[in-house]
Amino acid sequence: MATQLEPHLHADEDAFRSEVQQFLAAHFPAELKGKANALAGVDGPTDETPAQTRWRKAVGERGWGTPTWPKEYGGGGLTKAQAKIVEQEFAKVGAYNPIGGMGVMMFGPTLLEYGSEEQKRQHIPPICRGEIRWCQGYSEPNAGSDLANLQTFAEDKGDHYIVNGQKTWTSGGQWADKCFAIVRTDKSDKHRGISFMLIDMDAPGVEVRPITMISGTSPFCETFFDNVKVPKENLVGEEGQGWTIGKRLLQHERTNISGGGRLASMMGRSLGEIAKKYGETDAAGELADKVLRDRIADFEIRWNSFLLTARRAVEESKAQGGVSEISSVLKKLGTKLSQERSELMIEIRGLQGLGWEGEEFTDGELEAVRGWLFGKATTIYGGSTEIQNNIIAKRVLGMLDHQ
Repeated sequence: MATQLEPHLHADEDAFRSEVQQFLAAHFPAELKGKANALAGVDGPTDETPAQTRWRKAVGERGWGTPTWPKEYGGGGLTKAQAKIVEQEFAKVGAYNPIGGMGVMMFGPTLLEYGSEEQKRQHIPPICRGEIRWCQGYSEPNAGSDLANLQTFAEDKGDHYIVNGQKTWTSGGQWADKCFAIVRTDKSDKHRGISFMLIDMDAPGVEVRPITMISGTSPFCETFFDNVKVPKENLVGEEGQGWTIGKRLLQHERTNISGGGRLASMMGRSLGEIAKKYGETDAAGELADKVLRDRIADFEIRWNSFLLTARRAVEESKAQGGVSEISSVLKKLGTKLSQERSELMIEIRGLQGLGWEGEEFTDGELEAVRGWLFGKATTIYGGSTEIQNNIIAKRVLGMLDHQ
């Protein structure tokens, strides 16, 4: 029976692949080839060109920016095999996915699991169409690694809450339309007193102050809530369920921070290609520096092995119902490897890898330096490496604390 079904399955996939190719030929602007998705960038939104707007709307209408999300909420409703075909065909023509950001990476998948039907119908479609930007209200000045120590308080006022407190490291807070946040609704219990709610960033009493990073960018903010009114319908799940929901969202975040998600798309050209541009080559066109050649080969082998492992782990987790604690393993390894790559790339470029500004440096060289500096944060945000080690020890390896 399986053998008889195979030709039919392949025919369906071939037909869908043809559909994607026709869509790209009709809708993808040639001038956007090789460009990245500005919506998902850490430097904030840029004004869309007409071509970018047309491309975002075309993909959003199909739901192919969130290909496996339910069709009734604006997603593509595709199978994993079909989503893979979309990814492959986009890559062939140099087309980027114009739908992204925290709404796609973190909040959307979590709301699909924990949100009410009304909340899903209200918030998921704009995410699928790339019409809204979300930010995350988690860390506080005294609640970083010990996130459950958060003190931002939501006071019950009947049909609404009044929120007071402060969040920090709010990625993209100055550009976001809405914030998904964990706040305290009960001061008597550290974990069960936490709730998950949605806050409009333009609501009276919300103030953001961008934080300038060592890289020169300001992707993070301090966010202050001063008597901010939040409707009761913006509570996700039940009061006291915020710690459970919040941890689930962090698993999505860690998977995307790791090579299982965003970092994989940031790698760009191979280190070997870059090294040949800056270093001497032999008669065969290979790097003359054999030690550097070995180091590059060693890294590329480890990085590509990690990517294959990450993809398999992510697919296995999704098959079992979603992300899991394996996201902590991926986050720990993927971020460390990305830092190693950035450092090696700076070394390869020599003096051209130390530029901060000036006409003697190319845009790519300047971006690499800022990327190297910004990358130092990846082993801290989304849960530090030390936190990941604790999660791996307790929830993956089953190790328990001993008194």
